[in-house]
Amino acid sequence: MVITVELVARINYLARKERYEGLTDEEKNEQQKVRRQYLDGIRQQIVDAMEGAGYTKKHDTQCECPDCKPRYDS
Repeated sequence: MVITVELVARINYLARKERYEGLTDEEKNEQQKVRRQYLDGIRQQIVDAMEGAGYTKKHDTQCECPDCKPRYDS
């Protein structure tokens, strides 16, 4: 997911509208969608940066090691 100027502008517009006028149910759903897109984009940038620096992913949600398992079960 790429974070575009248009995506940030839409997030900001909906935030201002929510603050001053309120949002319709459709706009609330859109707001959640665009915020999720933004956060997914940030997360992907972090993963790309870490991989570019030579770090590799060692664990995931299916990991059964004693260090990870308690975090995913709670």
